[in-house]
Amino acid sequence: MDIGEHVEIRQLRAAGKPLIGQKAPPAWARKLATMFVAASLALPILAKPASVQAADPEDSVHNLYDALLGTMKEGRVLGESGRYARIDPLIHRLFDIPFMVRLAVGTSWATLSPAQQQQVTAAFGRFISATYADRFDSYSGQQLEVTGRQSAGSSVIVKTRMLKAGGEAVNVEYLTRQNGGAWQITDVYLDGSISQLATQRSEFGAILRREGFDGLIAMLHRKVDMLTGNMARAF
Repeated sequence: MDIGEHVEIRQLRAAGKPLIGQKAPPAWARKLATMFVAASLALPILAKPASVQAADPEDSVHNLYDALLGTMKEGRVLGESGRYARIDPLIHRLFDIPFMVRLAVGTSWATLSPAQQQQVTAAFGRFISATYADRFDSYSGQQLEVTGRQSAGSSVIVKTRMLKAGGEAVNVEYLTRQNGGAWQITDVYLDGSISQLATQRSEFGAILRREGFDGLIAMLHRKVDMLTGNMARAF
């Protein structure tokens, strides 16, 4: 067993993940998850204003869910662009977008100019906001609830459950870390294993190899336009 495998098993145990007895995520996703946790210890932490700080990891997720439920209940009145406008400031407050985009872009991040880094960070933030505005578009009795937490090194996993209108339950876990005294979300796991950032890193890497930086920016812009109903935007 190599060092990487030792690190991965320690992280799985620390996060309370079973090593056997359940379907494992793809090997590439497990390796990327190991990289993400290691990177969270190496990347600098930037201070946030005290007015936007969350006191503990559950606060961040509770704030997210409260806002999503409110937006869903007004979803049809707000429309696609209205939901986006309401959710976007919240996403930038509760998610560590600069940290997440560096991991999603991967090793290519170091080759980008400061202007390109700023451009892709802004585009990535809009993409995350548009995704939530699209997925949480209307209310028909859904429930979003925090069910627990689990330490994972210097990070904390907040466990939640989404109950759909028909009673189907979906487990979603939020990886959080402290950023300037506030707890912010840095990754989302569906069913406890599918990492949002691992999936995006794979997709972004393929686009960067085929189409370069301009292709990645164009893809993010297209997705935002599609998710928000081709709303007008200024870049």
